Amino acid sequence: MTLTARLFSPARAVLSCLLICVFVAGCHVVPDTGRKSLSLVPIEQEIALGESSFAEIKNEETISSDREKTEMVERVGRRIAAVAERDLPGLDWEFVLFENDAINAFALPGGKVGVYEGLFKVAETEDDLAVVMGHEVAHVTARHGNERMSQYLLISAGGIALDTALRRQEEETRQMALMAYGAGATFGYILPYSRSAESEADELGLYYSSRAGYDPRAAPRFWERMAEAAEGSASPPAFLSTHPTHATRVSDLEKIMPRAMGYYEEAQSER
Repeated sequence: MTLTARLFSPARAVLSCLLICVFVAGCHVVPDTGRKSLSLVPIEQEIALGESSFAEIKNEETISSDREKTEMVERVGRRIAAVAERDLPGLDWEFVLFENDAINAFALPGGKVGVYEGLFKVAETEDDLAVVMGHEVAHVTARHGNERMSQYLLISAGGIALDTALRRQEEETRQMALMAYGAGATFGYILPYSRSAESEADELGLYYSSRAGYDPRAAPRFWERMAEAAEGSASPPAFLSTHPTHATRVSDLEKIMPRAMGYYEEAQSER
């Protein structure tokens, strides 16, 4: 094959288009941390996907009838969202409490946040709840959902390029190469990113809740109780997990506590 033919092979054409898309799309700068994140999905599409997914969840899940807890979720969520407004303005924030015993919460692009009633087994105060709400709001403003979608687009395109490049190889060779590519992408890229995104949401979320006037010192104690609640349950090794360990989260939060306390004290002085 000539040099020209090599340069314009189908695989290289796919990769070239991919790289052009990355450069054209640019990056989203995550608030406070300053990290540049990949953003290939237009924000309008990102928000539309979040809204449609949340509508489906509300149809499938039972919305809580606990008025006191619902009002707390709304109150804490909107107070934190007001602080985060400067980082990603114009979102239609929505905070919903679901009748579910899972000790969990989630966020979708566009400002859609769901909380499960089971979380109140661990969240004893509004400061505790603010740890979680800040974390979920941070996922939205950091646009982690967009970054995940962008990563999957890149990985899928890379798989297509690899398959094209190996089109003349035996089927077994192609399948082994694609399996190795998939494993490498999962363990070397997707899972490490997921853990780092969770840590980033912990950090940015603590700054948000502190600026909103919630005591950041509740965060380490909250995650210690989360660890106690998880005792006895099966969990994968750290390198296979999508989240940092509870001990890692506590340690990381302690490191940024001075900065968070500065925001909290400033918020208290303004009240």
